[in-house]
Amino acid sequence: MTAELPLTCEELLTTTRCVRRGLDLDRPVDPERVKDCLRIALQAPNGNNRQNWRWILLTDPRVRAEVAEVYRAAFYDRNAAALERPAQLPEATRSVLTAARLLADRLHRVPVLVIPCLELADGRLPTGNQAGLWASLLPAAWSYALAARSRGLATAWTTVHLDREQEIAELLGLPPTVRQGALLPTAYPLRATFRPGPRLPLEQVLHHDGWQGT
Repeated sequence: MTAELPLTCEELLTTTRCVRRGLDLDRPVDPERVKDCLRIALQAPNGNNRQNWRWILLTDPRVRAEVAEVYRAAFYDRNAAALERPAQLPEATRSVLTAARLLADRLHRVPVLVIPCLELADGRLPTGNQAGLWASLLPAAWSYALAARSRGLATAWTTVHLDREQEIAELLGLPPTVRQGALLPTAYPLRATFRPGPRLPLEQVLHHDGWQGT
């Protein structure tokens, strides 16, 4: 299936944004289009080609509403202090918090929710650095976001619900061997064009030939 938007590879990589405010909550999304994006995501690298990723696709309004209720509780618990003093926050932080709150309040209206998961032998996360573990899932989740963008959809990347991961697992009937990695609300965007986001210059974050390298 060819891309709908005439984006170059560089444009796709630099304009796939986390869209919290500008989701079209009234336009339905065909689940088959989402599945096409997930099929592309399955080409992402994963450890030893185990492919132990699992994908939860939520379109039922009742289920989405139940997940959204847990998500909102986690969001307001996590951000209680900041929400009490928004005027004291830096402008950029306040803007992100406002958008995140809007997403939390309206999550039940987002037409599609995608939860990427890993199925582990015993369901336990290893102690210490977990980069190798999540490297078998998160590249695929981002590939899904890129594929969605190429097909005219928008996504938001959030992990707030993981503060109440067990509640979500029980709600969705996930076995104890399955661990969730993110939540990707998916909808058509209210606008078609996006610009690259503000980022620090490479020179401020690059270390060449070691930490002290210049």
